[in-house]
Amino acid sequence: MARQRVLTGITTTGTPHLGNYVGAIRPAIEASHSDSVDSFLFLADYHALIKSQDPARVRQSSKEIAATWLALGLDPDETVFYRQSDIPEIPELTWVLCCNAAKGLMNRAHAYKAAVQDNVDAGNDPDLAVTMGLFSYPVLMAADILMFNATKIPVGKDQIQHVEMARDIAQRFNHNFADVFTLPEAVVGDDAAVLLGLDGRKMSKSYNNTIPLFDTEKKLRKAINKINTNLLEPGQPKDPDDSTVFQLWSAFASPAETQRMRADFINGIAWGEAKKQLFELIDSELADARLRYTQLMDDPGYIESVLKKGAQRARQHSEPLMKKVRDAIGIGPIL
Repeated sequence: MARQRVLTGITTTGTPHLGNYVGAIRPAIEASHSDSVDSFLFLADYHALIKSQDPARVRQSSKEIAATWLALGLDPDETVFYRQSDIPEIPELTWVLCCNAAKGLMNRAHAYKAAVQDNVDAGNDPDLAVTMGLFSYPVLMAADILMFNATKIPVGKDQIQHVEMARDIAQRFNHNFADVFTLPEAVVGDDAAVLLGLDGRKMSKSYNNTIPLFDTEKKLRKAINKINTNLLEPGQPKDPDDSTVFQLWSAFASPAETQRMRADFINGIAWGEAKKQLFELIDSELADARLRYTQLMDDPGYIESVLKKGAQRARQHSEPLMKKVRDAIGIGPIL
């Protein structure tokens, strides 16, 4: 049976939170242990430049995200784990793909359309403050995917469009030049519900409603205690399907424990008791990894050595792929 090549990246603009862990990191690490999967996991630091003009933040975020993956059990010997900017073939391929990407396709990108709509609503020029990075970042994402001929791309529902764009660009290149690129498929897990944050909206740095993944035990408890709940008293039945506390519980608990908590909600568990149990559940899963994370953050030299080794492995794939691309488009030595 052919091994599937799975690729996942996280943008280096912030500190990993529970939403990142449940939605991307945990499933990616679990998949990387499978004998049927070749995993390519990377720090998307070029993508960070679209959102951040703070070099120190990008550098610190890269360190935190790398330490997070390693602390949670990523094995760099069985996974190609690299920093995007360590692969010079990626920006080179991005330019080639730009020359094969229809502008009309980019016009339909969700992030660009949202930025334009915000400007129009505010009475501004439609393209005010829209950089070419924001406009064309789907092409950079396509380069990330196509460089390693990844077949399966785990994404949230809001990212499916980017994988479809990568397919479109790859098909156009293959048609115009040579059959170089594998057409990727988006994979949205059955349980890929968006994790809710402290205020009941999607857990996101943009909303400042996240629960940090590796803060202190005390701060984790404090954050969980801040989760918005309704005013129902102990003993009054509570709707588990309308509760951030229960949704977080379901993301960490076994099916049996999820059913038990569902019954407790219907039987009127007190919010304080539900949050206490939620803290204990999450803390029990993360405590050992938190200690490992602290050790890794104190040893940046080790993190850097892992990323450099990962870059060497990644370039064993990117260099020959880029040679095929150059040959196909007529760039290279004059023979």
